Amino acid sequence: MSTYAVSYTYTDDVAKRDEVRPSHREFLLALNADGVVRASGPVDGGIAALIIVEAQSAEAALTILDADPFAVEGVIAERGVRQWDVVIGGLAE
Repeated sequence: MSTYAVSYTYTDDVAKRDEVRPSHREFLLALNADGVVRASGPVDGGIAALIIVEAQSAEAALTILDADPFAVEGVIAERGVRQWDVVIGGLAE
């Protein structure tokens, strides 16, 4: 298993994002409980997000997040993924 940093950039539809946010957070909390999502949160004043995912590959990390209500409801304008080799800190353990 490897660690991946997945970035989201949101669309300008703030009302839709606010509507879907509770189910988005429930989805990520369930993945966190399963050890798949290690950390998550907004960046850049809430116009984007960073999600740390444990997965077999970058493609697998994105596939896991395809079911995110934000993705399903179309409030993500762009996603990116990079493998992250954590060497220091709590996520390195």
